[in-house]
Amino acid sequence: MREIKEKLDAENAGGGKHKWYEAFTGPRMAYRTSLGVALQALQQLTGANFFFYYGTTVFAGIGLSDSFVTSIILGTINFAMTFPGLYVVEHFGRRRALIAGALWMFMCFMIFASIGHFLLEAGRETKTAGTVMIIFTALFIAGYAMTWGPIVWAVIGEMFPTRYRATCMGISSASNWIWNFLISFFTPFITSAIDYRYGYVFAACCFTGALVVYFFLCESSGRSLEEIDTMYIMHVPPTKSTKWVAPEGEDLVTADQLYLEPGARHIRKANAAGMETAHGREEVPAPTELHGIQDVSGSWEPEASGVRGGSVS
Repeated sequence: MREIKEKLDAENAGGGKHKWYEAFTGPRMAYRTSLGVALQALQQLTGANFFFYYGTTVFAGIGLSDSFVTSIILGTINFAMTFPGLYVVEHFGRRRALIAGALWMFMCFMIFASIGHFLLEAGRETKTAGTVMIIFTALFIAGYAMTWGPIVWAVIGEMFPTRYRATCMGISSASNWIWNFLISFFTPFITSAIDYRYGYVFAACCFTGALVVYFFLCESSGRSLEEIDTMYIMHVPPTKSTKWVAPEGEDLVTADQLYLEPGARHIRKANAAGMETAHGREEVPAPTELHGIQDVSGSWEPEASGVRGGSVS
């Protein structure tokens, strides 16, 4: 209940409004907003829309008589494999699912691009080569539908605190649509220049996605939004976030709570194992004990033997 009240207070503070740039200046928000933008960009750069937008053209180049049928099959795989993805993300976690999915897509694109470049472009077109390319395209779509397709949207919705969530989600989604447009616009020009080697570009982006998740994304599976917020604020290393134990009760720190506390942006990096300074406050030494009384002006008069405040006892 305490966390819910803090969120409501933070939302209502200042009339419930905040400056857009607080999405970058809030507690650990520049890190999270940049990570959200990167993940959404990398979701597009996996190359899934290369097949969805230009699949008919690609498969016609392989030699299929009816490339539209293959596109329908890929769309069906994309829909059907989303449901096993629900099991994967809940039982294996966000980080492991995204890393495994990125490496799987990397492998599929490497095989697709290599066969296309070294066999089809070399003039050694065979039915077997085309079949293998279609199979690995289907495997790629299956991996995408189970991991990077839905999970990126899930982690984006979890990593931002309530106060900044709408703004940060908007910025991250804008990154997704910008890269969506760039890929759809430039793909015809790129494929005409380098043909199937374009797959190597997407393969490199998939591998980069695995690295970004491994080094920068904290595990959010099975955690409350307040615990996820605390992980980022306290600089918990992403590589150790899976085994990180959240503090309890008053030691749980959120961006909404920090927004309500004066000077709370000066946060110490906590030891992920100790969390001694969970609220990020500077330890203030206990004041020196003064023996005497305080007059109206606020100054202290020392006690003397037998004298208290100027009167003889």
